[in-house]
Amino acid sequence: MFLTLGFKSVTMDNIASELSISKKTIYQHYADKTALVEAVSFDLFEKISTGIDNICSFDNNPVEELFEVKDFVMQHLKDEKVSPLYQLQKYYPKIHKTLMLKQFEKMQSCVVDNLQRGISLDLYRKSIDIDIISRLYFAGIQSIKHDELFPSEKFNPKELQIKYLEYHLRGICTSKGIEILEYKLNQKH
Repeated sequence: MFLTLGFKSVTMDNIASELSISKKTIYQHYADKTALVEAVSFDLFEKISTGIDNICSFDNNPVEELFEVKDFVMQHLKDEKVSPLYQLQKYYPKIHKTLMLKQFEKMQSCVVDNLQRGISLDLYRKSIDIDIISRLYFAGIQSIKHDELFPSEKFNPKELQIKYLEYHLRGICTSKGIEILEYKLNQKH
């Protein structure tokens, strides 16, 4: 509900109604809505992190791995109709900050590993600065989620993700990596 309707829009009454329980029952487990938002946000983060770890553990081709991670994350956020990240930042700034730090740490380790493997397999250029590129990748992923920069009524989130991934990979790939990228782009995503 938070992803579909937004953190601000969903009330404790909405949640109780959806779960067919009383608000009193919810408050037995969570002190207030902020505690529930925090628990839900971190739970979703952990589920996505575990899935990403699983994908990365297969040591697949680094270019294909980025597409698999994108598909996995989008599958878990498929009902996202509002900008939950923006609402989380606006209405729950402490939770947002903690979540951003956790996301950065998780992505940084995964992306650095991906970049290192890509270089060793001659899919990514040896001249790239791994620390800078990994941070630029994270910053870009965060930026395309902001509705002010990329209004959802103008930009399809799925297409935007693919375009960003293509942009990122074209900047770092060797000709061998570009061949794989072109193949992936020609597949239906």
